[in-house]
Amino acid sequence: MGVEEEYFLVDPGSGRISAAAGRVLARARAEPGASDVLTGEFTRHQIEARTTPCATLAHLRTELSAVRRAAARAARAEGLRLCASGTPVLGEAAEATERAPGEEAGDGAWGTPVGDHPRHRAGVAQYRAMMGDFAVCAQHVHVHCPDRECAVLVGNHLRPVLPTLVALSANSPFHEGRDTGYASWRSVIRQRFPCLGPPPYARSLAESARRAETIAAAEAMLAPTLPFWDVRPNPRLPTVEIRCPDVSADLEGAVCLAALVRALVAEAIGAVGRGDPGPRVGAEELRAAYWKAARDGVTGNGVDLATGRAVPAAELARALPTRVEGPLEAAGDRQAVHAYVRRTLVDGPGAALQRAAAREAGPPGAVRRLVAATEGTSAKDP
Repeated sequence: MGVEEEYFLVDPGSGRISAAAGRVLARARAEPGASDVLTGEFTRHQIEARTTPCATLAHLRTELSAVRRAAARAARAEGLRLCASGTPVLGEAAEATERAPGEEAGDGAWGTPVGDHPRHRAGVAQYRAMMGDFAVCAQHVHVHCPDRECAVLVGNHLRPVLPTLVALSANSPFHEGRDTGYASWRSVIRQRFPCLGPPPYARSLAESARRAETIAAAEAMLAPTLPFWDVRPNPRLPTVEIRCPDVSADLEGAVCLAALVRALVAEAIGAVGRGDPGPRVGAEELRAAYWKAARDGVTGNGVDLATGRAVPAAELARALPTRVEGPLEAAGDRQAVHAYVRRTLVDGPGAALQRAAAREAGPPGAVRRLVAATEGTSAKDP
């Protein structure tokens, strides 16, 4: 398994996001090894870090800690801090926005400083004002899969549990200074796009590809070979990629969530090998369960998509590692993953911790807590 994480760059004084990715990445390129693990993202408020493939929880923990340290060093060298939150807690810093040579303010991006990549520019041209606040940070988990056909069928098996992964990882209650009332506002922003969110059910890779071609023909997807569904065969790597979680400021939480995802994929691969194509869950019911998880996280009721009944979200969360005891035990991850779920149900996901910090010191206090957790420093550090 491997992990990609996206982070915001924030001003340490105001806590506001800063469009300085170009400077930070240039700084990282001067550090041995950092240029291999850090890259740009859709906006210049963000950077992305990636691990190498890892076989054990300990290896992933070491890798993810190292890439976070490299990213934090590069950000600090430019007078900024690293903040792992699904959405910006506060708006953009007041200083002049960094722009590419010859780029005017907004540059067709509806005010958003877009990263320097043709795909990002194409997204702005295609989706227009929908991209105006599309600055979101995720955790993507890659798990090795035998082939792309299997990866599509694995997606069928994972579809019913994706809302619970959203609830466990929810870490975006604020958006530009406002409490949205949601645990994962990032999920809400993504759900308005026709090609984001849970993947459609598909009986084969060919069926999935035909659907992607139809959506791309309607200009609702950039390219049929690059769907952005929450479970997809990665277009370049021999993995199935799970994209629904918010990025976690807590390193241990990020590592354990990845281990849980790996176990779910391992269980699904076994089912596919036995000829099980996965349960048919209606798209409407699945989107409703997503919305409920995005609003409430692990509190209140969630939707049990196997029965169609409302059940406590905590019950769904506790059931997730229980259903994959075998793969967790085989990987040596059982104890750590169960402890992660118990801890999340007691303390709440990242959204609850953000709100607790904001009650004490307002949204800037939430940013300080996020930066401290992301960088592994004390919240009292200057």
